[in-house]
Amino acid sequence: MKRAIALVLIIGLALAAAVYALNVRGEDPITSGHEPPASAQLIASGEYLARTGNCMACHTARGGEPYAGGLGIQTPFGTVYTSNLTPDPQTGIGAWSSSEFWRAMHNGRSRDGRLLYPAFPYPNYTHVTRADSDAIFAYLRSLPAVAQTNRPHELRFPYDSTPALAVWRALFFKPGQFEPDTKQSANWNRGAYLVQGLGHCNACHASRNALGATSGTLDLSGGLIPVQNWYAPSLTSSHEAGVADWPLPDIVELLRTGVSRQGTVVGPMAEVVQNSTQHWTDGDLLAMATYLKALPPSQDTRKRVTVAPALPDSHGAKLYKVHCAQCHGDQGEGAAQAYPALAGNRAVTMDSPANLVRIVLAGGFAPSTKGNPRPYGMPPFAMVFSNDDTAAVVSYIRSAWGNQGQAVSTLDVIQLRNGLQY
Repeated sequence: MKRAIALVLIIGLALAAAVYALNVRGEDPITSGHEPPASAQLIASGEYLARTGNCMACHTARGGEPYAGGLGIQTPFGTVYTSNLTPDPQTGIGAWSSSEFWRAMHNGRSRDGRLLYPAFPYPNYTHVTRADSDAIFAYLRSLPAVAQTNRPHELRFPYDSTPALAVWRALFFKPGQFEPDTKQSANWNRGAYLVQGLGHCNACHASRNALGATSGTLDLSGGLIPVQNWYAPSLTSSHEAGVADWPLPDIVELLRTGVSRQGTVVGPMAEVVQNSTQHWTDGDLLAMATYLKALPPSQDTRKRVTVAPALPDSHGAKLYKVHCAQCHGDQGEGAAQAYPALAGNRAVTMDSPANLVRIVLAGGFAPSTKGNPRPYGMPPFAMVFSNDDTAAVVSYIRSAWGNQGQAVSTLDVIQLRNGLQY
C-alpha cells in the first residue's frame, strides 16, 4: 500500500515537473532593476502600438482612469479582471522591468512568475517583437501613476487553480515569434504581423473548444464570442466576412471609418474601429487589407437549402412594414450612406442569425470616427418585440427579396436574448 502511494506521489511530482517545464520553455533570462529613461520617439512609438493592440479598451474600467485596469471580462469559466498598467509601483507596473513586461507579453507570466489567464491574449502577443514590447512598456511607464489595487478574478473551480491553468498552457500554448514569409510582399507580411499579433484578430474570429482554446492564430474561420452572443464572422468565407473580392480601398475605408460601399461594422468590431483601427497609419491599414484580401478562401461544405420566399402577408412582413421599411425600404434596398440594404446582405443571411437577432433587440450602431463622425444607428426593439415577434421579423428579412437565410425560431431568440443588457 505504501509503495502504491509512493508511486502515485512520484508520478504526480513527475507530471507537475513536466507541466512546469512546458510552461517555462522558451523563456529568456529576466533582468530587473532601474530602467533608463525612454526617448520621446520610443514613447510615441509605444503609444501608437498600444493603440494598435487596443490595450486601453480592456485595461480601463467604465468611468475609470485610463489603463488602471479593473474591467471585468466575462468568460464561460467566470470573470477575469484586467490589471493596472499604469506606473504605480505598488499596484501597477512601476516596479517592473522591460524584461518582465516582455515575459508577460511573450510567455504569459507576470512579474512574480504567476501564470496569466489567456483572457489576456498572450497566445497572440507572443508573436509581438521585443522591440515593439519595449516601446509599449516605455509608453505605459510615461502615463500618470494610478494607485488602484488589482481585483481578484472570480473563476469557478477548478479554473481558478494554478495547476489547471498550467495544464491548459501545456496543451494549448507555445511561445513563438512572427516569421515573415519571404515569398510574400512587405505589405502582406506587415499585415500578417498585425492580424496575428497585436491585432489579435482571432481572439474573436475563431471558434473555441470546451476549454476556451482556439486552434491557433491562423484560424480566422469565425465563431460565437463566448458570453456576449455576438458572432464574429469568418474572415475567409465569401458568405460571411471574407474580403477576397473587395477592392483594397473599400477594405481600408471600412477599417478606417467603420463604413464603406461594401458594408458597415457594428457590435464589438465597431468598438475596435472606434478605439483602434481608425487611428492606424495609412500604411498599416493597407497592410492589413492586403493580408485579409489574400487569405485563402475556406471551402464551403454546407448544404445550401432553397428557402421558400417570404409571404407578403405574414406576421413578420407586417412587422417589417410598420417598424423597418421606413429606413430599410419596402424592398430591403436601404439608403446609401445611411441605412444598410437588407436584400442580398450576407450579414443577414449567414448561417448564424446571432448578430441579426442582437441588432433587432439591442440596436445596431456604427462607430463614430473621423471619417464618419455622425453615423446612423438603429434603435433597440427589445421592449417592442416579443420573442415570437423577433423570430417572425428576422425570419422574414432572411427570406425576403431573394435572400436565402433559414428561418429563426422563438427558441433561438430566447437563447440569444439571454444575457443582453438594456
